[in-house]
Amino acid sequence: MGIALDEIKQRLSRFAEVEAAGSSPLYAHLAAKAAEDDEVAGLLAAAPAGEARANLLLAAAHRLIQADPIHPLSRYYPTLGGFDGVDSETWPLFREFLLGRADKAKEIIGTRYTQTNEVRRAALLYPAVAAAAKAAGGKIALLEVGCSAGLLLGLDRYGYRYQCDGGEQLVAGPAKTPLGLHCALELAEGAMAPKLPKKLTIAAKAGLDRMPVDAADEDELAWLEACVWADQPDRIRLLRTAAAAQRKDVPELITGDAVDDLAATAARLPADLPLVVLTSHLLPYLEEPRRAAFVEAVAALAADRPLWWVSEEAYDVGLKYVLPGRDDLVFRGESTLGLVHWAGGKADAKALARTAPHGQRMEWLAG
Repeated sequence: MGIALDEIKQRLSRFAEVEAAGSSPLYAHLAAKAAEDDEVAGLLAAAPAGEARANLLLAAAHRLIQADPIHPLSRYYPTLGGFDGVDSETWPLFREFLLGRADKAKEIIGTRYTQTNEVRRAALLYPAVAAAAKAAGGKIALLEVGCSAGLLLGLDRYGYRYQCDGGEQLVAGPAKTPLGLHCALELAEGAMAPKLPKKLTIAAKAGLDRMPVDAADEDELAWLEACVWADQPDRIRLLRTAAAAQRKDVPELITGDAVDDLAATAARLPADLPLVVLTSHLLPYLEEPRRAAFVEAVAALAADRPLWWVSEEAYDVGLKYVLPGRDDLVFRGESTLGLVHWAGGKADAKALARTAPHGQRMEWLAG
């Protein structure tokens, strides 16, 4: 049974009000209008079970305008060279464009998943992976679940600059790097800035995804680009730079389920290496029972080797399972960077930072 139209419209409205508001004027406008339009919202009824989300509708439209860049709608898409801001013509053009290609839109929506590979999130994850590596004694194996094209698996090769309050900068990562990332770093009251190494020793790495993306395939890369919000062209530039860098160090990407295939995927990494499991904006795509099952599956891996889970997820879909009762970590539109270590069957969980969705800033909480 497909999702009800009213539920689709509520999801579009929530996306406009919570996720896109303040960061994407174009997508906030389009999602809000789509939430009031039965025909446009109804296109999402073609989505696979559980996948009827605003991001998928907007990504399908983005992919179609990529293929027809001379259409007048493109002038509102900075990723395609447009420079006009939202005005009275934006929605009518969008509606006419998308409904005129309804069959193509439904085909994309029915066969694709929203697959972002937000490279800037590496700047959020680096301090937590570094902390895990230090606790592990140096060399680690890294397993990203929900890896998409696996670009975050290259986080040990990227360079980082963290802009702190008062003008100070923290620099991390190798001096010679294919990609430099910038992130604003605020300190919560009483928190000390994290100590960040120049080098991480990731001796083995792999990714697990229900539909891994080959970033060397131009059509697949175009879909990743379509999943980027169309008024944020810098994100596509970073995506393409990371994809080009990955061709020199291609990680193993494995097709499988985040829960059912986790243990088998972990077993492909050398058993003598401490394991860091990494997730970033994966868990909202799992239904509630599967989220709990995923955390249990990660915990089970700790019976065989030293294990840490680096989680950059909304608190109420991730860290709450091992760090309950932290209502202070529930906030709109942001996530919590968590670090969890299991020993003796017990979880030692820490909330390290509050993070913005696309890696642009973080508030460090740990002392």
